Amino acid sequence: MVMGRPREFDAEKALDRAVELFWAQGYEGTSLTDLTEAIGVNKPSLYAAFGGKEQLFLKALDRYQERLGSFAAPSLMLPSARSSIETFLRALATFQSTDGTPRGCLLVQGALAGSTDSKRVTEALCKVRESGVEMIRQCLDRARKQGELPPRTDIDALARYFVTVSQGISVQATSGVPTEELHKTISIAMNSWPASPPSRSKRHTKETAGGKA
Repeated sequence: MVMGRPREFDAEKALDRAVELFWAQGYEGTSLTDLTEAIGVNKPSLYAAFGGKEQLFLKALDRYQERLGSFAAPSLMLPSARSSIETFLRALATFQSTDGTPRGCLLVQGALAGSTDSKRVTEALCKVRESGVEMIRQCLDRARKQGELPPRTDIDALARYFVTVSQGISVQATSGVPTEELHKTISIAMNSWPASPPSRSKRHTKETAGGKA
């Protein structure tokens, strides 16, 4: 009797399954057994394909960033920097609270898991989170240069604020808070946007009108 050919291993699909698992359970909460069962391979095959749990997580992290980048980068490049921040936060809230994918954020799940024995994983998560802060900071710097923020705005602190809002949204999404409620929170957060001073032309018009009164 001729045996059938073994099922071909699809590394891309396996990586996508790993992303979903790490996203839902975090790095420390996901065991090798969880991974082999989700992917449908034995441990030797997992090691042969990805090099182990740590290496697989790092690859999954890259894949997750690709998903985020598909909407994050375009959102933060809108003509209005303020609109960019708001659009980004709203897209993030929808992405993290929509059925069909794990709720919340893989990056935040990793941060909430506590200390990990893997220094590489800890450093990778920190690096990605800091790159997110920098993306927001650059957008806010553009806002300041365009006059959407007062000249003396502390954009480093403001960037941290909006990143903190985004991380809070992730935690709330994980807890099952509906998308529409997350959007209400974003509306309140955007109300904290520092008011820019009136333009020179508007000040002149106001002063002229005041002089005629």
